[in-house]
Amino acid sequence: MVHEMKIPSPGESITEVEISQWLVSDGDIVSKDQTIAELDSDKATLDLPAETAGKISLKAEEGDTISVGEVVCVIDTSFASEENLDKASKKESPSNVVKKDIIKSSSEEVTATPLAKKIAEETGVNLNQISTKGEKITKEDVLKAVPAMGSVNDDNRGETREKLSVLRRKVSERLVSVKNETAMLTTFNEADLSQIFDLRKKYKDIFSTKHGVSLGFMSFFTKAVTRALQMYPDVNSMIDGDHKVSYNYSDISIAVSGPKGLMTPVLRNAQNMSFASIEQEIKRLADLVRDKSITVDDLTGGTFTISNGGVFGSMLSTPIINPPQSGILGMHNIINRPVAIGDNIEIRPMMYLALSYDHRIIDGNQSVGFLIAVKEGVEDPVNVLMDGNVEKSLAI
Repeated sequence: MVHEMKIPSPGESITEVEISQWLVSDGDIVSKDQTIAELDSDKATLDLPAETAGKISLKAEEGDTISVGEVVCVIDTSFASEENLDKASKKESPSNVVKKDIIKSSSEEVTATPLAKKIAEETGVNLNQISTKGEKITKEDVLKAVPAMGSVNDDNRGETREKLSVLRRKVSERLVSVKNETAMLTTFNEADLSQIFDLRKKYKDIFSTKHGVSLGFMSFFTKAVTRALQMYPDVNSMIDGDHKVSYNYSDISIAVSGPKGLMTPVLRNAQNMSFASIEQEIKRLADLVRDKSITVDDLTGGTFTISNGGVFGSMLSTPIINPPQSGILGMHNIINRPVAIGDNIEIRPMMYLALSYDHRIIDGNQSVGFLIAVKEGVEDPVNVLMDGNVEKSLAI
């Protein structure tokens, strides 16, 4: 019996996907639920598991765009014997097949036209490192190998070409649209994180033991952001045609770096979450991103974004708005710097903060006020974010 496998629907608004990578070869014996391919959509990456066991025949190639519901491969279940499946389980799944032009090795005699040899000699190009689709290396082959700015005689120079994933292409389109369609400005401030450092040092062990996660910076900043959004609701708004849509809840998108690039899973109703639930949910979503098992529903619907470029060492940046949202907070690295405290100079852990916002619906006083409210929250978390009761807020 031959079983047809069709592209499943990754989400309500997705109509097609791209085959990012086949993890099996045509004619392989596969087992049921074995991951046979990775699929890219404009919102997420998902694995394609085999729906049954047997011999697989691929009906599409890597890079092909396939509509939801279209047949992508067939599996002949008559080959699903225990012996075949045992052999398949011992066989290492093939990685990406890299197609290359044939390159003659240095030990072989290089066949090239006289003109190609002359140009190679003048430019310092090694004929042994030139690929050709014909039987002889031509002038055009050599010219393609010559650096644009003069000649460099280096056998180790090279380049690779890789097609952008559907997700990366969609992100690129959205970033360009943000620059073209919004009046984006960025305002800056700085925050003294001494009190957060003191709280984490004092309570991190008991918090981790009680809740199974670390007491990180993100819970403090998420709490500060949700408070500031309630104070300045324009920052928690979006433009829909001729209307401004404001929200009485805060669904916070958290930027997470994964194998497929930056993704922004959402903390739903973050304004109601405790410190522990924020840290636990961020960890859960980050694990899904890194395991490439995040769903479209996890990535959509945020009202405001927090991005922490500081984990990569960024001192200052102008983060770009995550459409259709109107604001994004950029966190940066924490550096011990001398600051004036009263009449004295002290070394404090300081972080630059950046708020990028859509000036079409957020005025300057709103953006500045919002960022100052965030600063107040992270500089005095005990009184501003915890109502003076640390142990109750941390549930320890």
